[in-house]
Amino acid sequence: TYELILIVTPGHVDFGYEVSRALAACEGALLVVDASQGVEAQTLANLYQAIEADLEGIPVINKIDLISARPDEVAEEIATLLGVPKEGIIRISAKEGTNVEAVLEAIVDQVPPPSGDDAAPLRALIFDSHYDSYKGVIAYVRVMEGKIGATDMLRLMATGVELKPVEIGIFTPGMTPSASLSAGEVGYIATGLKTVQECRVGDTITQAGHPASQPLPGYRKAKPMVFAGIFPVENDDYDNLKEALEKLQLNDASLVFEPEISQALNFGFRCGFLGTFHMEIIQERLEREYDLDIVVTAPTVEYEVVMRSGEVVHINSPAELPDEGLIEEIREPWMKIEILTPTEFYGTVMDIATKHRANFLGQDYPTPNRVQLVFELPLSQLIVDFFDQLKARTRGYASLDYQFSEYRKDDLVKLEILVNDEPVDAFASIVHRDDAYHKGQAIISKLKDVIPRQLFAVPIQASAAGRVISRANVKALRKDVLAKCYGGDITRKKKLLEKQKRGKRRMKMVGNVEIPQEAFLTVLRYGED
Repeated sequence: TYELILIVTPGHVDFGYEVSRALAACEGALLVVDASQGVEAQTLANLYQAIEADLEGIPVINKIDLISARPDEVAEEIATLLGVPKEGIIRISAKEGTNVEAVLEAIVDQVPPPSGDDAAPLRALIFDSHYDSYKGVIAYVRVMEGKIGATDMLRLMATGVELKPVEIGIFTPGMTPSASLSAGEVGYIATGLKTVQECRVGDTITQAGHPASQPLPGYRKAKPMVFAGIFPVENDDYDNLKEALEKLQLNDASLVFEPEISQALNFGFRCGFLGTFHMEIIQERLEREYDLDIVVTAPTVEYEVVMRSGEVVHINSPAELPDEGLIEEIREPWMKIEILTPTEFYGTVMDIATKHRANFLGQDYPTPNRVQLVFELPLSQLIVDFFDQLKARTRGYASLDYQFSEYRKDDLVKLEILVNDEPVDAFASIVHRDDAYHKGQAIISKLKDVIPRQLFAVPIQASAAGRVISRANVKALRKDVLAKCYGGDITRKKKLLEKQKRGKRRMKMVGNVEIPQEAFLTVLRYGED
């Protein structure tokens, strides 16, 4: 009789840290590959993580029941990749239950049993957590060494928080209370803590009375990479939006937010996310679960600004960028990206990468008909439309994985949009000097159509590096002042036209242009072009 504990990990690259902690809690990994899709970039990335964690890998081909399945080709890919005989790769259909017993037998045969000394000082790895209204934060743990009793005083080594468990137990697969957890076991600890920030994934739990000398390796604080403003369409929903974000943060320690005021969109929040996929999840949840109508501004990244004084400032909003005369240089985050694609799309991928300021690093052929291309790319280019273009132009066959490389100096400028000579903060962005004209022109073209006409001409300008790079005018509404002139000398008509011209000049000096909410929705709705 065997007891198997299975941990399922999220596959998306935004949650790579959570995957690494789940792998650190295991002795083996199942490499499940889709029989119709084959090996993808994220599969490779997670495979390399499993190899680094020194786990026993068992390759499995799933979905062999599909009409489009090509198990023989996929087996060849996996065999080439792992250096294993293709005949030994298990082929299953999880939907129909075909050959699933063979997977369980392979786990028993190939994966070593968990190790650990019950008598050693307690060290338990937190690999996941969630918030419960009654029991507080519930930490999912793998006990590496030592033993946890239901009445023990525990300490979190990274945050220093001490606690007495509300409940401890195991998953069967529901949460079942137990008296203790021993070395090698996986279970949960209901901590009673009120926020997941105090009980972070990757932290080590030890005994408060007899602590371990060293925490388990690999802990790091989740760092937001993508930032966006979230504003309620109706100002009355501000408190509801704040409450919804607070509730989401109870279960998601990687979501950060702070109040933000925009002269255009009023009160809202500046939010930090792990990536664009994480951002889309939060946006969907706010709209579906909390029934909120929101505006999400275009995503930006965190920049490092080196001042002439030598001070280094981190900014995640264009509005925070200091005056250009005080700045020595601006650095932006660069990512190392790996794209796995059929060889027929080699030229297409190269074209997309070149247009997004990518540097080519190298290539590899994991299988005869697939190529793995490695690039360096600014994160600001990656988060806008890179992935969408990649999927569209390769008909969905290319896959992408990325990881942070470094902050790098580049020729970056602040792009501002001025309406009637007044800058509008919601439209400001930090862009590469070469892209400033095209982006400014695109925003101006949209605004020209959505800003209502006034009694005077309204100039819309794009400004970068202290000079105007693009301009358009919203034509003035013309009032026919000559309508009452049904006779008389021409000088009378000229006099009326001159009087109108003087009035329009005076109106332009004192007049304000009200930009309607629809204009902001048109330009700022994330993902709409």
